[in-house]
Amino acid sequence: MAQYRLSISGMTCDHCAESVEAALNALPGVTAEVSFETGLAQVEAAAGIDPAKLIDAVKARGYAAQLVTDPAGPATGGNGGKLHIAIVGSGSGAFAAAIKAAEAGATVTLIEGAEVIGGTCVNIGCVPSKILIRGAHIAWQQGHHAFEGLPRQTPTVDRRAMLAQQQAMVAQLRHAKYERILESNPDIHLLRGWARFASADTLIVSRPDGAEETVQADRILLATGARPAIPDIPGLAGTPFWTSTEALATDTLPEHLIVVGGSVVALELAQAFLHLGSRVTLVSRSTLLSREDPLVGERLKRCLEEEGMHIHLHSEPRRVHHENGRFTVTTGDGEIRGDRLLLATGRRPNTDSLQLAKAGIETDRRGAIVIDDHLRTSVPHVYAAGDCTNQPQFVYVAAAAGTRAAINMTGGDATLDLSVMPAVVFTDPQVASVGLSEAQARQRGLAVDSRTLELENVPRALANLDTRGFIKLVAEADSGRLRGCQILADQAGEVIQTAALAIRKGMTITELADQLFPYLTMVEGLKLCAQTFSKDVAQLSCCAG
Repeated sequence: MAQYRLSISGMTCDHCAESVEAALNALPGVTAEVSFETGLAQVEAAAGIDPAKLIDAVKARGYAAQLVTDPAGPATGGNGGKLHIAIVGSGSGAFAAAIKAAEAGATVTLIEGAEVIGGTCVNIGCVPSKILIRGAHIAWQQGHHAFEGLPRQTPTVDRRAMLAQQQAMVAQLRHAKYERILESNPDIHLLRGWARFASADTLIVSRPDGAEETVQADRILLATGARPAIPDIPGLAGTPFWTSTEALATDTLPEHLIVVGGSVVALELAQAFLHLGSRVTLVSRSTLLSREDPLVGERLKRCLEEEGMHIHLHSEPRRVHHENGRFTVTTGDGEIRGDRLLLATGRRPNTDSLQLAKAGIETDRRGAIVIDDHLRTSVPHVYAAGDCTNQPQFVYVAAAAGTRAAINMTGGDATLDLSVMPAVVFTDPQVASVGLSEAQARQRGLAVDSRTLELENVPRALANLDTRGFIKLVAEADSGRLRGCQILADQAGEVIQTAALAIRKGMTITELADQLFPYLTMVEGLKLCAQTFSKDVAQLSCCAG
């Protein structure tokens, strides 16, 4: 019989030690005792057993292990006594995890094949799109505001100058929030290349120069993000269509932009180009924002059409033709002709090149990595966060998931609760929601009551001369507990977090109505809407408490 001593890291309780001990004792010819207090496993194994099998058995349970050759040596992990975490990706979820893991004493290898780090949000998503949208809003307001005595004028738009400023801000934020962290944190290292699994604990990284490098780690986090999904439309292949990436990077304005899609990206970019002076036709296979309360899509459609957008609902492209710089899109409603075509029909996870099957990692039908509330995949020591998973595709969800994954990878116990998750669509007016819609609540078997407050009853909206939209609250019928909120309004994104906190704290409609809200703010609309459950707010004076 051979005697081995293993150092185990990542255990947080006696139950962890019992789990490791069971894994070792399940091996033929092995008898083991594991102590959480010392972090050691005392193993007796039949002659000829490869010690690597002992380590693999521990890793299969989600812990790190190494042989201790000096009986008096410290019980620490591999990598010179530090836990080694490999993170595939360099976006918000990846960096949140890297920072947290380094704080916990781990060394981190970030693996990224793209030319720039930072992922979608800072480079080709949230940041550049909101800069574009804000600039477009200002351009539109110059010619379409409602205030008398202020001349209305159509501005001359220099898209090239706008783009230069936009990309300069992108570069500035990328350096401040990503590159500088690498420069200042010695425990986070960047490895350039594209990763794929060779086994559950081994990654092969294809370097830009064609060389390959093997990376072994105690824990692995997958944070590879997502990319635009391209629909299979006859005639589309080979044409110079846009995704959101190309739309945000263009230095010219289309004369007539055709947009395919009816959700967040499609609506935000369609309206931005409309505001900058392009004609816009939008084609959606369903309603606008079909996952929201139906009233949201109906009223937003009205707002967009009043601005001049042409919208075709329940319609899909059947064929695309491109010739002489012009697109012809054939739909059930006829042919639409324009000089640019933007496809914004969703995103697909970047998992197809990871060779997840070699690690035994489960995915859903879209290829998204399936994770639990601890961010674990089907392989215990492999975690995932962000848009490559089956979680909602929001950057703040990715960052929160990355942080919690790092806590769990370094021995902690953190979960991600998405039951109260606010979301915003940056159209004008904005769309914001949190919690359950009325339909969702009823689908769950909840008896609910709801009220919808038109913005003409919100003093700040009246002062802004902009009463487009509404605020809707959904509450349990018996207890009055707030369960959901949907808003279509200017600054809805600034209002929704108050509703989120109220839901999180279990507030009732009565409690919300009794709160003090500052007068002439949009958020006061929440109080007024709550008051409509028991009174007619049209009969109240200003600031009525």
